[in-house]
Amino acid sequence: MKTKRGQGPEKGTGNVSRRDFLRGAGVAVSGTLLVGESMAEPAEASGQARGPGEVPVTLRINGEARQLDLEPRVTLLDALRDRLGITGAKKVCDRATCGACTVLLDDEPVYACTVLAIEAEGHNVTTIEHFSKGGQLHPVMKAFVDHDAQQCGFCTPGFVMASIAFLKNHPNPSLEEVEKGLGGNLCRCGTYHGIRLAVLEAAKTMTAQDEGGSIHG
Repeated sequence: MKTKRGQGPEKGTGNVSRRDFLRGAGVAVSGTLLVGESMAEPAEASGQARGPGEVPVTLRINGEARQLDLEPRVTLLDALRDRLGITGAKKVCDRATCGACTVLLDDEPVYACTVLAIEAEGHNVTTIEHFSKGGQLHPVMKAFVDHDAQQCGFCTPGFVMASIAFLKNHPNPSLEEVEKGLGGNLCRCGTYHGIRLAVLEAAKTMTAQDEGGSIHG
């Protein structure tokens, strides 16, 4: 992961940063899903070609199946925001640079602006709306509030989603690990100090909840 504002390699990954990994993962998912299960014959020959006009697409968003008619070129981010009214993921750079559009695809963080909606079919998509159901904030969200880890707020949903994914794999991180682990997200307001402290606090809260038998989504 990157050491400052998303720049610098992550330990154990050579020169590959989280931003590079996410961008590459989006391309990999794209190639796999567009080609289909069999690579022995072209999609057109096997009857799998879709588009260029609108095609039926079923997305599983926050546990609910949503049916849409979309052109294959529509990104997951645009489908969420423009067609489903799910606006937590923000459209800022629209080029896999800032991380404001981060969502979870099968519990892995991805830039929604680099994933086509049709690529997300058959996968579970989780947005930040999932983590505030019933008016109860996820520990990461509460910690962001407590540490004033936001200013304009455009980057905040992406940071929260990246933080939740990070803590799933690093339940007891150091400050350095948090800094590197969130290297794929940028904050133009510069609230990195508060964000990192918020993630450290959320880690303690989530660990205590797990030990006490509490369940967080």
